[in-house]
Amino acid sequence: MHDVLAHRLSLLSVHAGALEFNPSASAADIRHAAEVIRDSAHQALQDLREVIGVLRAPTAGPDGREGWPQPTLADVGRLVAESRDAGMGVTYQQEAGDADTLPAATGRTAYRIVQEGLTNARKHAPDSEITVAVSGRPGEGLTVAVTNPLPGSPGTTIPGAGQGLIGLGERAQLAGGRLEHGPRGGSFVLRAWLPWGGTEAVGR
Repeated sequence: MHDVLAHRLSLLSVHAGALEFNPSASAADIRHAAEVIRDSAHQALQDLREVIGVLRAPTAGPDGREGWPQPTLADVGRLVAESRDAGMGVTYQQEAGDADTLPAATGRTAYRIVQEGLTNARKHAPDSEITVAVSGRPGEGLTVAVTNPLPGSPGTTIPGAGQGLIGLGERAQLAGGRLEHGPRGGSFVLRAWLPWGGTEAVGR
């Protein structure tokens, strides 16, 4: 539930805050912010309905298969585009070879890592340029990194439960990988390594 809703609600908070602190914005900017708020609210409600549906349903999703449709590595580009539409500066570097062979569960974990990284950057460094980098190949593993400059001052941050990074660490561990995060060279780096077929060296 945290993974699904935190991203949407942070978009709502950012755009609502922009309207509050910039009352002299142009009509076009106000209209755009209102559209993002409306769309994010509708999507958050839909996501919440799906989460509740999963909790209520026995095992199968609407298509008769186990579970509900889940995001994959291919959806990271859409996630980045969504953040750009919300006014974030995001550079996306996708250098994963043979991405079509990536297991769905690994792709889902990678997506959630990027999602949480963008959400945290939006909270704590809203005006910074964020870099999302995905690389790797079968036998070497998949590396996912989200990097943003450390904020110069605390500023106004969006409150959170503080569970996102903990949950990501658990996800990475369950996938047989690892997660690290923290300041590095003037930036905050969220980086994960996930196994991907073959005979990966876990110590990479």
